[in-house]
Amino acid sequence: MATYKETVGTSVVNYAGNYPGAVNGELWYDSTNKDFKYQSPNVTSAGSWRTGNNFNSTASSGRGDGTQGAQDAALAVGGNNGGYFANVESYNGTNWTEVNDLNTTRAFTATFGLNPATITAGGYGGTNVTNVESFNGTNWTEVNDLNSARNSFTGTGDATAAIVFGGSPTPAYTELWNGTNWTEVNDLNSGRYGIAGAGTSTEALAFGGSPEPGGVAITEAWNGTNWTEVNDLNTARIYLGGLGSSAPSAIAMGGLSGSTYRAQTELYNGTNWTEQNDLSTARFQVSGSGTSTAGVAFGGAIPGGKTQATEEWTGAGAPVGAWASGVSINTARNAGASGGATSAAAVYGGGQASTGLVAVTELYNGSNWTEVNDMNTARNGMASNGTSTSCLGYFQDDPARSGKTESWNGTNWTEMNDLSQSVRQGGGLGADNTSALAYGGESAPTHQLATTELWNGTNWTEVNDLNTARLNATGSGIVTAGLAAGGRTVSPGTTDLAVTESWNGTNWTEVNDMNTARYLSGATKPVYDSVLVYGGYAAPNYKANTEEWNGVSWAETSDLSTARQGGGSAGTTASALYISGYLNTYTAATEEWNSPSNVIKTLTD
Repeated sequence: MATYKETVGTSVVNYAGNYPGAVNGELWYDSTNKDFKYQSPNVTSAGSWRTGNNFNSTASSGRGDGTQGAQDAALAVGGNNGGYFANVESYNGTNWTEVNDLNTTRAFTATFGLNPATITAGGYGGTNVTNVESFNGTNWTEVNDLNSARNSFTGTGDATAAIVFGGSPTPAYTELWNGTNWTEVNDLNSGRYGIAGAGTSTEALAFGGSPEPGGVAITEAWNGTNWTEVNDLNTARIYLGGLGSSAPSAIAMGGLSGSTYRAQTELYNGTNWTEQNDLSTARFQVSGSGTSTAGVAFGGAIPGGKTQATEEWTGAGAPVGAWASGVSINTARNAGASGGATSAAAVYGGGQASTGLVAVTELYNGSNWTEVNDMNTARNGMASNGTSTSCLGYFQDDPARSGKTESWNGTNWTEMNDLSQSVRQGGGLGADNTSALAYGGESAPTHQLATTELWNGTNWTEVNDLNTARLNATGSGIVTAGLAAGGRTVSPGTTDLAVTESWNGTNWTEVNDMNTARYLSGATKPVYDSVLVYGGYAAPNYKANTEEWNGVSWAETSDLSTARQGGGSAGTTASALYISGYLNTYTAATEEWNSPSNVIKTLTD
């Protein structure tokens, strides 16, 4: 048998502890712990949802491209909301766009295929219908009808070969589609409506459904000829949604159990159902498109009405970043300003336990922190932007609110023209010391502000306000494409915010909120549409949460090792720093983010 060296090309390294030079998959011997170890990429152990852009209509029920669809090519078809609709919307993975309507107004359809080649069948528009329509990416065309009129059923497959099953009033009824005609085949063993499905015309899965009010957990598998009962869902429910182009790998999501709106998501592996991360919005009559590894859920009913919410599903095994201990700063501080990259960062100003306000500036070269020339004015409550050789610090909390602005050229700080208002605890973004945007903050007697000012390298000019006045928001991006996230209001009463707004160079626009409301968070700086926000505070706790923004929505990822607020930030979503901060005491600790990250595993017998 070949040796490890003959197979891999290198000998097994003998190293005391974790071998820093290891590449992924390389084996080494840890002589301290007497273990063989290897390094592999860090990936998610379960699937998760992230919020996407809402669709345009508030209709729900039967608004689904089938489970053979794709995450970035979904259709929302028909629906109801106090009336029945023929509306159709197409999703490209980012936005929903209205396209040509159905010929027959209805809801509770079975819709399947891969957009643009999509079929919608049956449904209810005051009466049950047998109508079937085919979509070619532009128009809907009537094709041959179902044999049985019904609603609240489901279908799976593609535009040339599919199966539909369940529904009301014929809850066990099953029909096959060959691209032209429908044929009756063997019924479900357990007839039900409000059912979900996944798979193809020859290998399908049927799960959940009636009777009401609690629904059932029954699951049946189709082999092309017959239905066979297999292992049940963990949570019984009706009007749930399904994802999956393969029956042995399906997703069940949402639904209704009595009066309980469900967010539960379950994964089927061909034998058993396993709980995964929940939908963010609990709902029933939810529609879906895609597979068990990449799908989208949209629409449905929520308490009090309908929802336009869209969520995107990513299955287990996705690369994930992680935080690790970095090099501590020399002067611990809270609410210090910062900028730069992980290999070239700057932190300046802030508050410190023993000396109060600090003017200390420190630079990081990827290995060590070095004290350099101080700011002219010791202060905290600043905002900042730029790099380690070209940055700004502006706003001032103590000893008095001010619009004081200082510019750093890599060696010295220079006093510049002040902001138009005396403000503390505002937010900021920008590329360097010649281009910045300052927003929000607090200036008594006006508490939270919406004021926004633009810096041109010499002067500040007022531009259009934030939509939500606030202080302690965090910012990313440049003056033509930026992001303001989180923060708080302080009057009347304190409210922690998750509100996110994007800046296009002229106006602020509200976009999808963060998952966790907080203020005094850190954030990666340079890029608007790829941002990490981490740490912060929201009563009553310091936060370790890390969220990633992809230009559309926020997704939770790996937490900081130590929850804290007011740390300095540097870097990008691939490589970032969170520096110093406060958690009932001042800390000098730095954490370093790497994405994707690696994990070390031990060989076992």
